Amino acid sequence: MSKQYYIAKAVNNAHETDIFSIAVTPTAVISGSGASTLRIHSSNTSEFAIAQSIDGAHKLGCHHVATAKGSSGKVACSVGFGGEVNVWRCSGAGDWALDTTMRPGDLVRGSLADTEDTSGSGPTTRATSDKTTDAWALALSKNEQYLAYTTHDGRVGVWDLEARSQLLVYSSNNRATSSFAMAVDLSQDGKYTAAGYQNGSVNVFNNDQSKLVYTLPGLAKPVRAVAFSPLGKRLAAGGDAGVISLYDMKHGEPVSNLTPPGSTTSSSAVWVMSLDFSASGEYLLAGYMDGKVRVWNVELGTCVATNGETEMSALWSVKWLPPKSERSGADTESFCTAGADRRLTFYREAGSSPII
Repeated sequence: MSKQYYIAKAVNNAHETDIFSIAVTPTAVISGSGASTLRIHSSNTSEFAIAQSIDGAHKLGCHHVATAKGSSGKVACSVGFGGEVNVWRCSGAGDWALDTTMRPGDLVRGSLADTEDTSGSGPTTRATSDKTTDAWALALSKNEQYLAYTTHDGRVGVWDLEARSQLLVYSSNNRATSSFAMAVDLSQDGKYTAAGYQNGSVNVFNNDQSKLVYTLPGLAKPVRAVAFSPLGKRLAAGGDAGVISLYDMKHGEPVSNLTPPGSTTSSSAVWVMSLDFSASGEYLLAGYMDGKVRVWNVELGTCVATNGETEMSALWSVKWLPPKSERSGADTESFCTAGADRRLTFYREAGSSPII
């Protein structure tokens, strides 16, 4: 069954450069770009006006912003092209302020945490100023306490934001995790961390047991996005192969592949840049290099809607807006996209209630 979505609002020139990442809370959309400013857009009004601009948030620009799916939306994390991770907290009045700044290379014994390599490759050593130690992708657990990060040299780590300490690091000093870790996600309960790598591999780590539990098959090209379903039963992964692979997390096995109708996987136009499950887990939102955003029915494995401009303008980030109602299907009503056209585009399902 197909679904119809239309543009409810386009916020033009939301940033001066490409918008590389967006994150959502129950009341706002946070956007980061190649410029130094983070912007908070209110989702409580139909205009999605800028409620706050944080100038100088990242001197060299920002490439990833993360909030916790299904949370109260009081914590956000962003990472800049300088490799630093900023943790932001929202006050009762709705204003965002910097809580702390961290980077993987700063987390050494006697600093923010006593860090040990839990992958079996030996203890971690003091990081140097090498760019390979900079953070790249980020993900938050539902309770907003745990932050997962990746680095250029393939390491994946988890921080406890409340304790301001590092819980574990999965080292790059083994064959399974020696490639640039381009994408990461945490299951909502914080039990599992999934990472996608430049060499096409997808690894799942059990944080309770501090070990690698699955190396997932199916992708042979760079993985740019990974996403757990709300209950953690499925993991979606996509990237330059042009295919979204779905995996069963009970056994770590592939269950289906989602390929856009009529596409050829040899074309960079079908690269998958961003993935996001709906709150119910029924639908998967995907943003592509060709400027298209597609909605997939996970159970049926079919594309139920395709939207986007006729001229290619890469979509770097796509997100469902949190449901404004508890009624069934409310989470499928609206979503936001951002990319190379420097605007935020808000889509609403035809026949649904207004976004606000």
